[in-house]
Amino acid sequence: MDLSECDAMTAKFCNDEQRSHVGLLAKAGSRTGGPSRLLFSMPGFSLAHIWFKSGFPLPLHAHDADCLYYVIGGSLRMGTQDLAAGDGFFVPSNVPYTYVAGEGGVELLEFRTSNSFDVTFPTIKRDYWEKLAKTMMAKQADWEGEERPARQFPDFG
Repeated sequence: MDLSECDAMTAKFCNDEQRSHVGLLAKAGSRTGGPSRLLFSMPGFSLAHIWFKSGFPLPLHAHDADCLYYVIGGSLRMGTQDLAAGDGFFVPSNVPYTYVAGEGGVELLEFRTSNSFDVTFPTIKRDYWEKLAKTMMAKQADWEGEERPARQFPDFG
């Protein structure tokens, strides 16, 4: 089941302006660039599969639950760090983060310390959201037929 269609993740908005900013991304086709599936859920734990297509700019946001990510294919850039298959990162609850999917997209497993969690978006000027929306609109044709990146697992020896 897609994360956006189940009760696992709930968007929380501070005001209507914030809601309209995130709405720009929906109108720009954000869902075609980032399909996600809830794989497993039980009280206190969830596992999701996330696939962001090439160049998908994940907006700055936070969740109210800790999360461990493991890259199973492709790559992403988080700040100044490039992460690829076999890499992982931890995001504590309520810490805003963002990243951009690499050239071939990125596929991740998302381990959360909760079976239901909120997503919040910090207050950022509209220009930021318009830039993300413009990027998403420009990528629609590329994303239409894009395949998932090849899964590459490290040799754990």
